[in-house]
Amino acid sequence: MVLGSGAPRRRWLLGLVLLAAVALVAVGGVVVTRLVADRSPERGAAPAGSARPTTAAPTTASPSPPPGADITGPLNLLLVGVDTRVSVPGWEPHADAVLVLHVPRGLDRAYLFSLPRDLVVDIPAFPRANYRGGRTKLTHAMSYGSRVPGRPKRPDPAQGYDLLRSTVSGYTGLRIDAGAVVTFSGFDRLVDSLGGVDVYVDQRVVSRHRQPDGQHRKGAPGGYTGPQMVYEKGTRHLTGWQALDYSRQRYIPGGDYSRQRHQQQLIRALARKILDQGLARDPDRVQQVADALGDTLIFAGGGRRLVDLAYALGGLPADRFVLVGLPGASVGSGGGYRGEQLTSTGRRFLTELRAGRADAYLAEHPSLRVKTQP
Repeated sequence: MVLGSGAPRRRWLLGLVLLAAVALVAVGGVVVTRLVADRSPERGAAPAGSARPTTAAPTTASPSPPPGADITGPLNLLLVGVDTRVSVPGWEPHADAVLVLHVPRGLDRAYLFSLPRDLVVDIPAFPRANYRGGRTKLTHAMSYGSRVPGRPKRPDPAQGYDLLRSTVSGYTGLRIDAGAVVTFSGFDRLVDSLGGVDVYVDQRVVSRHRQPDGQHRKGAPGGYTGPQMVYEKGTRHLTGWQALDYSRQRYIPGGDYSRQRHQQQLIRALARKILDQGLARDPDRVQQVADALGDTLIFAGGGRRLVDLAYALGGLPADRFVLVGLPGASVGSGGGYRGEQLTSTGRRFLTELRAGRADAYLAEHPSLRVKTQP
C-alpha cells in the first residue's frame, strides 16, 4: 500500500463517498491522517525500459474499458467508524460502528447491515500485534490489532482494521473484498457540501452532546449540562453537524440498536443524494466532496484499486439500497453484562445472504427491513 492522491481520487470519488458515508456517520473521533490505496502497478503498463517497436501497422484504436468494468460481484465491503481520541496518549482506536455492505453479482442492489460493537465473537490470533486471540467484544478487535510492538503510544489503525476484517469474516462467513476506516472529522463538511440531507427521524431523539445552536454541551461530573438539541419525529432536513449528532445518539429507547438503525437511514439518504445528483460525472461537485473529505479515510482495496471499486459502485440504483436491522440481545456472565449476541433470526439472515436468498428471507421476515420513510 502507498499513499494515494491525484486525479484518480477526484475523478472517481463516488465509490469512495459511498464507503466514507457509511463509516463517517458512525462515531466521534479525529482525523485518520492517511489514505491507503493499491500498491499494484497499473494493469497493462509496459515494463520499465522496454523498447518501442520501430514500425507498426496502422490500427484503429479501440476504446479502453472503464476502470472496474470487469467487476461483477459479489462484493463485501467492511465499513468501520472508529473512536481514536488522539488527545489521550496511547489511546487505541475502537470500532464503535461496524457495518457490512453486500453487493450481489450484477451490482444491481446492495444490502447494508450493522454488527453490534459489543457483539461477543472469537477474535483470531494476530502475531503482528502479539495478540494471542480470545473471545470478547467485537469493538476490541480494532484496538488489539492496532498495537505495534515496541511502539505502545503509536497505534496503527490500518493494522487494527486487518484484525477486525478477519474477525468479521470469521463471524459472518463472508469474504471481505475491501473496506474503509473513517472518523467523523470532515463529515459535517461532507453533508454541507451536498446541501444537507433529508432523513426520516423515526423517534424523538434528545442529544446528549449538542445544544440547539450546535455548540457542544459542557461536560460535568455525572454527565453534560446545558440546553439540548432535540430531533422531533418526522422528515427533517439536517445540516452537517445535525446529521452527525443525530447518528451518534444511543442513550435513547432501543439503545445501540436504534443508533445502528439511524446510522443506516442516514447512510442511505446520503448515498441516494449522491447517486441522484450524478456526482461522479460532475467534476466541480466531486472536487467539493474531495475537499470535504480531506484525509479522513483509510482504504483497503484487497488488491483492487480505489478507481475500480468506485466505478463499480457508481452504477448502483439508489432505490435498491436495502437496509437490514439484525436483532440481538444482551448476554451476561455471573449476573454481569458481557456483551451482545444476534438472535437466531439475525444469524439466519447471514446464512441466507451467503446463499443468495436474502430477498426471500426478508420477505418472510419483513421486520428486518429498516424503514427509511413513514
